[in-house]
Amino acid sequence: MMAVVTTGRRTDPGNVSIARETAQRLAIPFAPRGDASIEEICEAYDADFVLVAKRGLLTLQTRAGELAFHSNMAHLRLKNIRFGDGRDRMAEAMGLARGMDVLDCTLGLGADAIVASFVVGEEGSVTGIESSPLVAAVTGYGLAHFTAENYPMQEAMRRIRVVQVDALDFLRGAADGSYDVVYFDPMFRHPLTESRNLSPLRLVADSRPLSSETVQEALRVARRRVVLKENARSLEFARLGFTMAAGGKYSKVRYGVIEKK
Repeated sequence: MMAVVTTGRRTDPGNVSIARETAQRLAIPFAPRGDASIEEICEAYDADFVLVAKRGLLTLQTRAGELAFHSNMAHLRLKNIRFGDGRDRMAEAMGLARGMDVLDCTLGLGADAIVASFVVGEEGSVTGIESSPLVAAVTGYGLAHFTAENYPMQEAMRRIRVVQVDALDFLRGAADGSYDVVYFDPMFRHPLTESRNLSPLRLVADSRPLSSETVQEALRVARRRVVLKENARSLEFARLGFTMAAGGKYSKVRYGVIEKK
């Protein structure tokens, strides 16, 4: 699938620089915006996707809408951790504590990685793996440059290391026991109908099901546990050997856990 990079209609040197650097890094064309619409740029370059540098960030235009980095869900979750009951289902399933090293193998837009980074603190680390170069570009730039609602959240974002690579390839090259927790949140086999805001992500994200080999490599790399997030009714937990499920009683998602012995 072909992609190009351009700027918003209100061009400025900063956004042009972001666009040109992104095009060079991804080895895709830079399309000067001028008066052209996104549709006209797609037609001119026979492109399926357009990365747009605007307001100091990157967004991705798809036929299902715009994919943009934002911190909304992570913001609400961190607010609950800091000022609410202190609980987060994912953090509990992962058994997170300060100083832990986390490998998020399905970074996506980074909400889970932000929460994990906040919980493990500056003493720990979070590495986010994203197989899609376009998603990695949007999320990686957002984590590094987005102005968050508060300083603790922004610091958590800045600490995340983003690596654009296939998760299995990364795991194969990782040393035994090099992370406390390895986490997967793949595209659900049966999407939740309410998640229409994820439609642009589904067009460009890796839609392959998680493989048994990937889980086995994750178990080798993890010191403590491997965690899988899925639809509460999913058969993926049983298929991949996740026998322990965690999550809210009425939640539509569950976290499967495999503890290291």
